[in-house]
Formats: sequence, C-alpha cells, structure tokens
Amino acid sequence: MSTTQSLARQKIAIYPGTFDPITNGHLDLMKRGLRLFDRIIVAVAENLRKGPLFSATERQLLIQQAIGDDPRIEVDIFSGLLMEYAKRRNAFCVIRGLRALADFEYEFQLAHMNRRIAPDIESIFIMTDEENFYVSSSMVKEVAYWGGDVSALLPANVAWALEKKIGPSSRL
Repeated sequence: MSTTQSLARQKIAIYPGTFDPITNGHLDLMKRGLRLFDRIIVAVAENLRKGPLFSATERQLLIQQAIGDDPRIEVDIFSGLLMEYAKRRNAFCVIRGLRALADFEYEFQLAHMNRRIAPDIESIFIMTDEENFYVSSSMVKEVAYWGGDVSALLPANVAWALEKKIGPSSRL
C-alpha cells in the first residue's frame, strides 16, 4: 500500500489554533480527539494580528514538548486559509473546542464559512471538560501578567516558559 493510499484511509483531523500558550484544556481536547481520529495535526496559526506572546516556532516546540512522543499527533505551523491547509494535509475534519455559549456563535459562523470554502471537510465541536471550561489562553496570560498563579492550568513546560517570558512578577 502506498503512502498516499495509507493516508487516504486514515481519519485525519486538524486541530487549529493560536495556542498562545497551549493550556491543559487544549491537551484534553487532543486526547479526547484521538478517540475519534487516527491522527490529529495540531495546526499552529501564525496569526500575527492577535499579537502573540510566543512566536509560532516557540508555540510549536511547547506543544511538542507537552504532548511527548505520541506518533498520532503532529504539530505544524500554518498561515492562510485553514480549509486550504486542511486539503493539503488530507484532513477530512476540523476539531474545534467549545467552552461556553459565547464560543458557539463565533464557531457556528466559522464552521459555515469553512463549509462554503471546503464542503468535503467537516467541523466537529468537542465540549471542554468541566475543569477547563473557563480557561482561555488570553485569560491565562492576563492573570500571569498580574502575578496570579496559573500553573495548574498549563503543562509544566509551558508554565515555566510563560514565567520566563513575562518576568519574575508572576507566581507560577
């Protein structure tokens, strides 16, 4: 069986995001996504419009360190339209996490736009677990900037990198 045939038979999903920084909630969605898909490509969006704290390469490395050596998860950097990227990577589905009702409206609109661009690629929503439903990367950074302890919300390597990046005022 050729590599192309092998990839075509795999259920490959893209889990896109800025991941600035990756949280335990993101990791939980990846773990749960692996129950549904053979492979997940974590697609780190460069998205400079958001003014990320960590560079795309730093975010990629932090995610790789946090997930370890699981061969079913690949971490890649992308820019441009997500659906074009998903087509290039032979993905048939995009995973999106939903935390609260406020996420739903935006994600609903995004899913419909993505369907217009790529009708053959599905969007699947996974609800966050009860431990992480209130956690966002933006909130984590804000609390850390003001010296709050966010270490329980992040993988250990990410907590260390965040403390190093924002300075000693945090209590990570």
